[in-house]
Amino acid sequence: MKKKETYEQLLPQIASLIEGETDETSVLANVCAALHEAFDTFFWTGFYLVRHDELRLGPFQGPVACMHIQHGRGVCGTAWAEARTQVVPDVELFPGHIACSSLSRSEIVVPITNNAHRVVGVLDIDSKDLSAFDATDQFYLEQLCALIAKAVYC
Repeated sequence: MKKKETYEQLLPQIASLIEGETDETSVLANVCAALHEAFDTFFWTGFYLVRHDELRLGPFQGPVACMHIQHGRGVCGTAWAEARTQVVPDVELFPGHIACSSLSRSEIVVPITNNAHRVVGVLDIDSKDLSAFDATDQFYLEQLCALIAKAVYC
């Protein structure tokens, strides 16, 4: 199945899964698991949450990860600081990239915002493949993060 079709099937399933659920951990854990299972190219799938002026590791699927990320640092910290999605075809070329795993080659990070348009967390997905993420991923993952924000942060 093509990427677009996978997202188009997955998003309504996730929307149904989280409907009426307001517990942050439960929502993020299940969304993370559903995403990670749907795409075999996702090496690491998880969330970082804004806590005490830094991003802190939240629910994830994959190998161990960095637990603290500073504002503006690395791909996740940049997505937080700029409040916009970061699509990185080659993480080695991203200034200040934080290498939690040397196996990660490309990355997409999508901010999650609350009603006040403040970033409350980010969805971070890594791949072992170069250029694994594109405009299709960005479009659907931004929709997914809006679903999460509506369920938990609004």
